[in-house]
Amino acid sequence: MGNFANRLRLLALTLGAPGLFLIAFLDSSFLSLPEIADILVVYMVTQHKSRMLLYVAATLVGSLAGCLVMYYIGRKGGDAFVRRRFAGANVERAMATFQRHGVMAVLIPAILPPPAPFKIFVLLAGVTGISAAKFTIAVLIGRGARYLFLGILAVEYGDAALTFMHDHAVGVSIGAIGVLVGGFLAYLAWSKARTSKSR
Repeated sequence: MGNFANRLRLLALTLGAPGLFLIAFLDSSFLSLPEIADILVVYMVTQHKSRMLLYVAATLVGSLAGCLVMYYIGRKGGDAFVRRRFAGANVERAMATFQRHGVMAVLIPAILPPPAPFKIFVLLAGVTGISAAKFTIAVLIGRGARYLFLGILAVEYGDAALTFMHDHAVGVSIGAIGVLVGGFLAYLAWSKARTSKSR
């Protein structure tokens, strides 16, 4: 797998934005290529800072496309496929999370850096019947925030962004999740107050 991943990395560097799309698509669908997409975004933006938005967009669209493949596999293959691929206890916990929190159960893992699991949540979004539109929005927000942050780091700090990413990725992700959860709770409180007022 190491040699294959290295060949993919070289291909991505040669192709530019289409290469980032390919890596992100494969990583979000059939393969596991931890951190390669993140590292490539930082490296390629460092080399061509004017292309930051292009590289971020290519990686985001590739990731979304790969996630949608897994989402529809979950939707068609259903519960049996998920239980064959993942440990039973993990599936039960994830199912319970989806039943309680829905879209937030996709949005939060989408932001987290590797090695945090994500595919299980993508598959379960399909299994549990979250709408494709809501799923797409959650992935776009989560992965978009992650790749845009990496792109901005690369523009501001150049090669040092890779070191910063390794040293602070978890802390930054936790901060972002805190903001999301706070916003989500505020939205729930607002919705509840609005419903009570209408009654």
